[in-house]
Amino acid sequence: MDDNIQEIKSILKKYNQEHLIKHYETLDENHKKQLIQQIKNIDFSLIDNLYKNTKKEEKNNQDEITPIEYLDKYKLNDEYKYYENIGKKAIKEGKLAAVTMAGGQGTRLGHDGPKGTYDIGLDSHKSLFELLCDSLKEEGKKYGVTIPWFIMTSKENNKATVEFFEKHKYFGYQKDKNIFFFIQGELPMIDTEGKILLNEEGLIKLAADGHGGIYESLVKNGMTEKMRQMGIEWAFIGGVDNCLVKMVDPVLMGLAIDKKVTVACKSIVKANPHEKVGVFCKRNGKPNVIEYSEITDEMAEQVDEQGELLYGESHILCNLFSIDAVERMGAAPLPYHVAYKKAKYLDENGKIVEPDSPNAYKFEAFLFDAFGKVDEMVVLRVKREEEFAPVKNADSAGVDCPRTARELYKKYYNLD
Repeated sequence: MDDNIQEIKSILKKYNQEHLIKHYETLDENHKKQLIQQIKNIDFSLIDNLYKNTKKEEKNNQDEITPIEYLDKYKLNDEYKYYENIGKKAIKEGKLAAVTMAGGQGTRLGHDGPKGTYDIGLDSHKSLFELLCDSLKEEGKKYGVTIPWFIMTSKENNKATVEFFEKHKYFGYQKDKNIFFFIQGELPMIDTEGKILLNEEGLIKLAADGHGGIYESLVKNGMTEKMRQMGIEWAFIGGVDNCLVKMVDPVLMGLAIDKKVTVACKSIVKANPHEKVGVFCKRNGKPNVIEYSEITDEMAEQVDEQGELLYGESHILCNLFSIDAVERMGAAPLPYHVAYKKAKYLDENGKIVEPDSPNAYKFEAFLFDAFGKVDEMVVLRVKREEEFAPVKNADSAGVDCPRTARELYKKYYNLD
């Protein structure tokens, strides 16, 4: 057995997790080492607290929710050029990087592989990765620079993602010079009794820690340090599944610089008062995003003097951060939210169990929970048809699917 096994046993006993090494002797040497390393990496105190939180009853939320101010990009009039020029100057000086969150698999789309490798069905058969790259390269040409591209993968898809880029010669980028890959953090999944689950191989069953893990992952993987070395001051963070995402936006950047804020976000107006999306707001006086489930019907339908929804600015995961802000937000984990999921696991008898219904807790952080760490931020309303074409569901769902994304993409780029 491993020299440290007694120490490991002591830790596991303290947290009632001894089952994790019950099948240790049946593992090969490689898996033994992996399991021991995984156990050493677990913050058992955190997992214990997260489990206890699943048993707490939701308290009545006493937070004060108020509307947040926003600017409409296409109603800026004379100021548009002013902000645009400020942003253009900073981009030309190489102060902007793009960060793409691409840790997911395309399972819901019936795709076997990283979501970014998915072909949405254009005549060009370009993947989501290539569509995003095309946009970055086109913008880079305008400003005479190459926009550095940082891609967050997961342990599950990192190898396949890097191999995909290698196969396509990085779409003209150069690895470790202007395109960088880093891996998202993970947390163990636990059952309803608080026991950490093992996967089919007898190793800890881990799940990605949500898009809120982006800050910590950027810092821990040395990406923000690399950005500083490159003279980068701002990072646009977006998801891989929005094929119309505009990662290089001089107006957004100019606004952030001029207003002296460290966070600037894009929004689109809700399609209707009861659209199931998170919306920007102020929570106890601080910027935040409120989930649709937290908004009463009365709040959802409230309008201002111009007839605009008071809570109508949807968060579309298109956010610009100063590197200072990313490092500050990545200094410690954000609060974790719990999701109840179906999870295949190895039981204490060494048998693989495939449940028919949810049986395990997964813990995720949300990117927008970090907004409360700043006093002010800019929210810029943009047009849905120009900047938001997500690919989240199979075509059968009818919304946010390959068909709708393809139609929006072709219409925007006049490909019909």
